[in-house]
Amino acid sequence: MRKPFSFHRVLLLSPDVGCPRNSEGSFVSLRDGRVLFVYTRYYGDSWSDHAPADLVALISSDQGRSYSPEKRILVKNDARNVMSVSLLRLADGRIALVYLRKSDGDACNCRPFWRTSSDEGETWSDPVDIIGVPGFFVVNNDRLIQLSDGRLLLPVAFHPYQRNDQGMVENKMRGLVLFYASDDGGVHWRELPNWLSPPQGMEIGFQEPGVVELADGRLFAYFRTGSGAQYTAVSPDRGVTWSDPVRNDSFLSPVSPLSIKRNPFSGELFAIWNDYNPVWNVSRTPASWGRTPLVLARSRDEGKSWFGHLVLEDSPDHGYCYTAMHFTDHALLLAYCSGGGKQEVLQQLTLARLELPL
Repeated sequence: MRKPFSFHRVLLLSPDVGCPRNSEGSFVSLRDGRVLFVYTRYYGDSWSDHAPADLVALISSDQGRSYSPEKRILVKNDARNVMSVSLLRLADGRIALVYLRKSDGDACNCRPFWRTSSDEGETWSDPVDIIGVPGFFVVNNDRLIQLSDGRLLLPVAFHPYQRNDQGMVENKMRGLVLFYASDDGGVHWRELPNWLSPPQGMEIGFQEPGVVELADGRLFAYFRTGSGAQYTAVSPDRGVTWSDPVRNDSFLSPVSPLSIKRNPFSGELFAIWNDYNPVWNVSRTPASWGRTPLVLARSRDEGKSWFGHLVLEDSPDHGYCYTAMHFTDHALLLAYCSGGGKQEVLQQLTLARLELPL
């Protein structure tokens, strides 16, 4: 008999004096059985995306049931800020780390950087600039993947910020999706040739892309829009070419990201997003930014259909977003922004554990 899901909120990282925001992170399992979690911790007075922040590490010694109180700075801010971390165990045994770095003094310059560790996160290689040219390139947390053939793939949204004649920054919000790949373990990165462009009339374009490899080797990409649903596309050739992006009504949502990962133990795909299916009958206050409820669903047919929808969070005055997902043999570890009420959505981070049925 299959056991029901059991959901536990393990740790709440709330803003405090001198720490106005704790937000988006990523997990990786260490060889000794511990779990490393790294997230963005802001300091100073502002919780803005452009405010100063470090990348901070926590350790769990019991598969995400609790976390040590010690917080270690993993990447010290060396610019405007560092944020939006991805961790990944590579096929060669190293741990990969990707994060965004905003250049000091230039709000138009945001790019992902790559580092690796060969000693389980104790020390890290020098940072490598993946893009290599100025621009505003957004990579969500927990987005780096490695394909079954070894290719590293990073989905990126490019936002054409520019300065006007008065020197002020203008945000040209129609995001475009592109993919960066490495076929030599992260030594060299290149931009794959085909960008995904939004249709005419889509005001904010395609934003915050993610990608997952399907069982037959195709890639399934997804990205947030302002159209009331996520858009998706498929690549048959490791990210070189893509089908025309289409609206996917399996993922009705506000302007908020979707996350999809494969459970390596069961083979199922898991998706988590702010599901706007009216069946949930959820009310929303302005404090939620519209990012409630937070819903999980599974797929056993490589994303053709989704079942087992489970509401994880549904407070009307809190928002839930920027989810990190990490599977152990018996659980799914989660981390997601969860502020609201007297706080802003991005100021607070929840770490949770979802027991999986055997």
